[in-house]
Amino acid sequence: MIPSPHYKGKVRDVYDLGSELLLVATDRISAFDVVFTEPVVDKGKILTRISTKWFRHFQQIKNHLVTDDIASFPKPYQNEPQLSGRSVLVKKAKRIDFECVVRGYLTGSAWKEYKQFGTIAETHYPKGIEESYRFPSPIFTPARKNDSGHDENVSESTMENEVGTELFKKVKEISLTLYNEAHDLMAKQGILLCDTKFEFGLIDGEPVLIDEILTPDSSRYWDASTYALGKTPASFDKQILRNWLETTSWDKNPPPPKLPESLIQELRKKYLELEEKINLCLSQK
Repeated sequence: MIPSPHYKGKVRDVYDLGSELLLVATDRISAFDVVFTEPVVDKGKILTRISTKWFRHFQQIKNHLVTDDIASFPKPYQNEPQLSGRSVLVKKAKRIDFECVVRGYLTGSAWKEYKQFGTIAETHYPKGIEESYRFPSPIFTPARKNDSGHDENVSESTMENEVGTELFKKVKEISLTLYNEAHDLMAKQGILLCDTKFEFGLIDGEPVLIDEILTPDSSRYWDASTYALGKTPASFDKQILRNWLETTSWDKNPPPPKLPESLIQELRKKYLELEEKINLCLSQK
């Protein structure tokens, strides 16, 4: 019998093991910082498989992963069935309190900001840009992680001033490198990596990738065959849930509305389809 988690996040449970953490991806799903009552069956296992596969692919970039082999977990977590397939043992790091967001296309909160102010991450852009516009080069648009409320989109200079120029340049360069390679790989499978977020922590003063990477919960993946300027392409990610919520009268505050079974099944199906595409693109490299 394992003890209760030391920390329960929106969708993950965390066990503090001293110098290491055990991260457990549950089947809970959230949107607009609210957790829904209905789980998406196997979601945690799918995300764990996707994230660990990408971590291992980018071997040149340091990350926090120790193992996803449950037989190698310390007791009493070793070979615990409820942890199987959805848990990773990771090195503990000092979290950098910014999300490193990379955008290849204009959508989401960046599109909303542009429509309202003509800016993206507080940088002015020309008039007349359409939704889903592909930037000539991917852009870096950080967001401050807040302990309460929503994360806050900020300018590059704001993040640089708060974390220091050297660290800022390092995590920006790594984030853009990861995005570019992942985008090119996925494009070969007919999938566009629209945008994604990376999180970093410090171990011995050096930045390492933490959390999850390039999952459909932390990224927007689009069906390339439906891509066109001026509209949002079909998704293989959590945007499916957000889109449905926008059709309801929900005010984005608890309690959340009940999710229809058809929507839950669609999310699970798209996550599995995306995992298959990721497996193909990484196996063919």
